Amino acid sequence: MAVDLRGVTTVLLPGTGSDDDFVYRAFSPALHQVGADVLTPAPQPHRLVEGYRDALAGAARSGPIAVGGVSIGAAVAAAWALSHPGRVVAVLAALPAWTGEPDAAPAALAARHSAAVLRRDGLVSATTAMQASSPAWLAQELTRSWVAQWPALPDAMDEAARYVAPTLGEFEGLAVPMGVVSATDDAVHPLEVGVEWVSAAPRAALRTVTLGEVGEDASALGTACLAALRDADGRERG
Repeated sequence: MAVDLRGVTTVLLPGTGSDDDFVYRAFSPALHQVGADVLTPAPQPHRLVEGYRDALAGAARSGPIAVGGVSIGAAVAAAWALSHPGRVVAVLAALPAWTGEPDAAPAALAARHSAAVLRRDGLVSATTAMQASSPAWLAQELTRSWVAQWPALPDAMDEAARYVAPTLGEFEGLAVPMGVVSATDDAVHPLEVGVEWVSAAPRAALRTVTLGEVGEDASALGTACLAALRDADGRERG
């Protein structure tokens, strides 16, 4: 039976250093088209993962939900779906960063580096350096979200860099469909991670975007994720 998100609360969690403004713009157009109720909790940088889990649990009190997010948000959402199988109907995972232990994953290394620079140089100097090394659209997004999460932002980055995502073995037990989106040109969130997640989960599919497409229109991320979910829905690997 196809997953119907009409009237379903769909909780989307932001990536490290990002915010609810971006994740809402990325997912809400596509989700509103299918009648979903979109909830994008603001990150609490002093308790990033715990805050995300609280938001998921709170939303699920009134009935089954769909869950998802970007990067660390996608990992926390997928893990929550695995640990609460009766309370989740679908997973939307954008730009997954690693599988299992973070180890030397590029996103974890980047988060640790950014945290160290922020503590050493302060918000203004670190933001200026970030702007010089990032695409214009991403620099604009992060400048806004970094200011809002200061001064606890370095702690959130370090917490995210330690987070253990679901393993391939755990993804094999995911009972609900999962739509995954990876960017073909994102060295921080490698395409290979999206391929791993989809290869392990019984009902999952992958769509790809480019960072340029997301920069032009953030909703490209959510549109691709919903398309991947439709591909995954009803598919089961033996």
